[in-house]
Amino acid sequence: MAAIFGSYVKPANRKEDRLDRRFTRNQNGKRKVVVIVRERGGNSVPAVFNSESQAASFIRARIAKGTVVHADEAGSWDNLHERFEVKRINHQEAYSMDGACTNWAEEYFSRLRRGEIGIHHHIAGPYLLRYAQESSWREDNRRVSNGDQTQRIA
Repeated sequence: MAAIFGSYVKPANRKEDRLDRRFTRNQNGKRKVVVIVRERGGNSVPAVFNSESQAASFIRARIAKGTVVHADEAGSWDNLHERFEVKRINHQEAYSMDGACTNWAEEYFSRLRRGEIGIHHHIAGPYLLRYAQESSWREDNRRVSNGDQTQRIA
């Protein structure tokens, strides 16, 4: 799963003055894609790319051949079928169906976005990977008590 971060531009007040940011001509090139690889009952590993399609080699290097991978219907994940058993979910139809869901990745992105809104306010740029890694650590250790977390760090 992937989510786009960076280059937020406040929309103009009047509708006729707003630009459609989906078009390349209206983008500033600062947007990055955060990809998360999460292991069931284990750790998660985030990475930052310019586009989802660049993440395929990262995923192949981090996941053992034959592993069951859950992904959404984005076309960037089509080439993962040759190496992994991939369960795809179309979010326009359902969030979970026939054993396929991306809820763990969605949960991670939800917390990362909440951190951007409530704590950091701006997490794009050269430090986006560090923010993603911190959010990943928080996600992996959310069930560990504060005292145990402090002892691990010390």
